[in-house]
Amino acid sequence: MKRVAIGLLCAVGGYIVVALVGYFLVDWFSSNVHDRSVEAAMTSVFVFGSFGAVVGFVVGFVLGGRPAASASSKS
Repeated sequence: MKRVAIGLLCAVGGYIVVALVGYFLVDWFSSNVHDRSVEAAMTSVFVFGSFGAVVGFVVGFVLGGRPAASASSKS
């Protein structure tokens, strides 16, 4: 249960970070002149943000289940 919760928190964080970065990348590099801001918003929310959420969940799920390394276990 802990791994899923950490995965969901990382998914939310990944969504926000990647959507913001994706917005600015599309806004800067798009050749669309009529509705560049709409293209940037829709692409960042539905494409980049979703991709960031999936990657964030997988990373959080994998890393959330690792036991903490303690100094007493090293011999």
